[in-house]
Amino acid sequence: MRPDENEKVISQRSWFWKWVINNKTVSVLSIILLSLLIIFMSEKVNWFFAPIGELLSIVGFPIVLAGVLYYLIAPLIDFFESRFRINRSLLITIVFIVIAGLLVWGIVVLIPAVQTQTISIIKNWPTYWSNITRQTDDFMSSSLFDTIKNSVENINTDIIGTISKKASSIVTSTVGSLGSVVGTVTTFIIGLITAPFILFYLLKDGHSLPGYLSKFFPVRYRKSTIGLLDEINLQVSQYIRGQLTVAFFVAVLFVIGFSVVGLKFALTLGILAGFLNLIPYLGSFLAMVPALVIAAFISPIMLVKVIIVFFVEQTIESRLISPLILGSSLAIHPVTILIVLLGSGRIFGLMGVIFGIPGYAILKVIVTRIFAWYKESSGLYVEAEPEKINKDKQKS
Repeated sequence: MRPDENEKVISQRSWFWKWVINNKTVSVLSIILLSLLIIFMSEKVNWFFAPIGELLSIVGFPIVLAGVLYYLIAPLIDFFESRFRINRSLLITIVFIVIAGLLVWGIVVLIPAVQTQTISIIKNWPTYWSNITRQTDDFMSSSLFDTIKNSVENINTDIIGTISKKASSIVTSTVGSLGSVVGTVTTFIIGLITAPFILFYLLKDGHSLPGYLSKFFPVRYRKSTIGLLDEINLQVSQYIRGQLTVAFFVAVLFVIGFSVVGLKFALTLGILAGFLNLIPYLGSFLAMVPALVIAAFISPIMLVKVIIVFFVEQTIESRLISPLILGSSLAIHPVTILIVLLGSGRIFGLMGVIFGIPGYAILKVIVTRIFAWYKESSGLYVEAEPEKINKDKQKS
């Protein structure tokens, strides 16, 4: 090959290397394209992942339940182990005995009372709702509300029709879905039996789990992997402990408040408010709906009292309980939380609403770490020093 032809080949190779092979934008676009291709192909071979989904549907519930209980109990175990030098296995056994005693107390004392009140609420709910509807109709009987009244009546008609169709569909498919219901109950019972065993070993050896998982990664990435797992663990543990603690105090506040004003079913409504408070920002408002309906059925004065209880609870929760317990551990904007709740609830249903925020926190940690690595390795985000900028301006 002649020298001029050799120089031409090198020039062509240098151009291709500069604009394609060594181009960071092209590399990023290629990675995105390959990721989308992998997602597309995974949908085409979903039969391959079906057994994995079946396995997760069986073991997912006991693992999640054991994980939630682990984040609640582990700090207590660590405290007594470090403070009093008690054997960890003995501590775990004592905690299990105490939890079993609390469960027996709940089954004997708490659950019957809640069951009685719940049955009474369900039995009398049509009466409560019809009373609210009648009062609303009386209020909107004025000619000024004719348009709104017609719209409300149409909406009620549509809702009743939809409920009737759904009820008919459920009744028709009850026999066909009986096996599925039995399977779900069986899986739930097996999960409740399995979760304590998983919880025991998590409490006993959970602190060594990040180090064990890091062994599956290359040596040069183990330190960063352990740091990533520790950060995820910190975010999830703070959220779970904080939300459950806040939900407990919310339930106590509502039970006390409803009992003080004399509202019926105070215990059940307070416990319901505590459970619904696991849904950030929306739970307390949802919990107030049955309380307001029952209060409105009793008397307007009771309705005002319940509203006052709601505002007092919200003030104590937002000004005292949440800042002390939750703080700003997740550092997620309220608008982002609402968007995550709506999206995860739409995609995954109730479980998405409950676990959407911790899932988002985990993804946020992972994406933040990946973006930090990309900024460092790409060199696209390095700002020039002021002295260098001044020299470039003088040269130009």
